[in-house]
Amino acid sequence: MNISSVFIIANGKKEEGLNLSKRILGYLKDHNISGSVVYTNSDADEISVPMNTDLVITLGGDGTVLYAARAVNELGIPILPVNLGTFGYITEIGKDEWQEAFEYFLKYGTNISRRLMLRITVYRNGRRVWHASALNEAVITSAGIAKIISLDLSLDKTPAGSFRADGMIIATPTGSTGYSLAAGGPILDGDMSAIIITPVCPFTLSNRPLVTSGKVVTLTVKKEQRTDLLLTADGQLFFPLEEGDTVTVEKSRSRALLVKSLRRNFTEVIRDKLHWSGEMHA
Repeated sequence: MNISSVFIIANGKKEEGLNLSKRILGYLKDHNISGSVVYTNSDADEISVPMNTDLVITLGGDGTVLYAARAVNELGIPILPVNLGTFGYITEIGKDEWQEAFEYFLKYGTNISRRLMLRITVYRNGRRVWHASALNEAVITSAGIAKIISLDLSLDKTPAGSFRADGMIIATPTGSTGYSLAAGGPILDGDMSAIIITPVCPFTLSNRPLVTSGKVVTLTVKKEQRTDLLLTADGQLFFPLEEGDTVTVEKSRSRALLVKSLRRNFTEVIRDKLHWSGEMHA
């Protein structure tokens, strides 16, 4: 791989990110690679990725990767995610492994996982009023506390039913180990190309999680809601919904390109994170 410019996105709330970013910048300088860094203190911070960037390195946790994935969406820039804490589901690379993963990628360029991203659009009275991308999921919930919401669901314009639930999650395979999993959804391999639809505590017990491929998911906010509704993308972007709004969620044309760890794979990560040891856990 021909890499001449690296852009580092570091979690500004973690002092370790400051120290590691300095070491990485020093390494890049020694190897005649241009490097720059930005420190984020909020998921709402807006950053501009230099157009000549060949690789983004994130220093933080899964949240920092979600943030970076949206920032480089449609730019085709790979992301090397370095975890500053315990290993995350997305950030497989430990803080002492970044150089190993970087040099392998520089030499071979094959340790890449192509992750599905979502394109989320809100229409109000036939007009687009909001749009966003997401690596993990789009979620519609009540803006209040413990309030049931009512939504109509369609798949490729075919009505799939009406749902009364605490919320609705539309997740990617990457997001299958997040909120969707906690709500009873299945785990999908991160490299798959599928969309998971997971109702949150549905009023009707026959409303179960659904995995679909290639479908445009449309959710319509029904009339006479008893609460305000909120749409979130990756748990970081928020948009208030109104009765009659239509939300479409579909596969993005671009993928998130994540540099993989050379020391562990998806199965090992979920095995360790979910304690699949074959023994009882209290």
